[in-house]
Amino acid sequence: MTVKLNPVRSLLPLISLVVFASLASQAQTAPPALTPAQAQALVERALATESRAAQDLSHTAHPMRYRLRKTSPRLTSIKEIVETRDGDVARLLSIDDEPLSAPDEQKEQARLQSLIDNPSLQEHRKHSEDSDAARAMKVLRVLPNAFLYQFAGTAATAAGTVEKFSFKPNPQFDPPDLETGVLTAMAGEIWIDPVEERVVRLAGSLQQDKEIGLGIIGELDKGGWIEIDQANVGEHQFRIVHLKLVMNGRVLFKAKNSNSVQEYSEFQSLPPELSYKQAIQMLRANSLPAAPAGH
Repeated sequence: MTVKLNPVRSLLPLISLVVFASLASQAQTAPPALTPAQAQALVERALATESRAAQDLSHTAHPMRYRLRKTSPRLTSIKEIVETRDGDVARLLSIDDEPLSAPDEQKEQARLQSLIDNPSLQEHRKHSEDSDAARAMKVLRVLPNAFLYQFAGTAATAAGTVEKFSFKPNPQFDPPDLETGVLTAMAGEIWIDPVEERVVRLAGSLQQDKEIGLGIIGELDKGGWIEIDQANVGEHQFRIVHLKLVMNGRVLFKAKNSNSVQEYSEFQSLPPELSYKQAIQMLRANSLPAAPAGH
């Protein structure tokens, strides 16, 4: 059963593909329970929900504080990140699971102070974040047309029941820009929470070498893959909790290799009116203001 969807949604430009949820374990797959029409409707609704959620996050309607552990062959770092109306602010906490040395801590404090003293630095960071979000939305909006989705059954997980779909490139899809062009070489699997109507897992790989800009800008090698899990981190807010990216290729004649795992945890809601300077004060004091009631 192949389901071809109409435009409705978006996803991240491969380095940022969307938002999806966590699963602790996978049980045996149950027999398919959805009709073709039900399956198509569920995918459409879930992708539409992800699109609205991404738009919501871009306006920092539900800012959060969380920890990011990033592991690569070169090093492991842990940062504490606070989202604000002025963009994210981060504080480096450890490198290779060791607390910062006194000189490194001094450098980190000096960096935070420079952000306070020079608002243009934070403005530049916010501009970069907005640009990344815009590229992600480009991908999200074409997801329904970019792939052909096939219902693959129902599975029970620690987080509840999910509906599984495989996806492959839609030969009729004509990518409108560079960000979406990579989707024509990707295939994989997507899992949907049918109650929340949210995508909770996406795993995809490049089925062939993929040129970027007719090969002038670069090329991604066959076999690269991405794995994203998303979870409800409280108050029906779904966030990425796991992202693994393995991608090799070249960009502008230079070899570019990505091999990293990012784990997001300890999410806490924050007031939407929080400024970046207040966020820096929080990070320095390691204190957390209570979110307004109902937030």
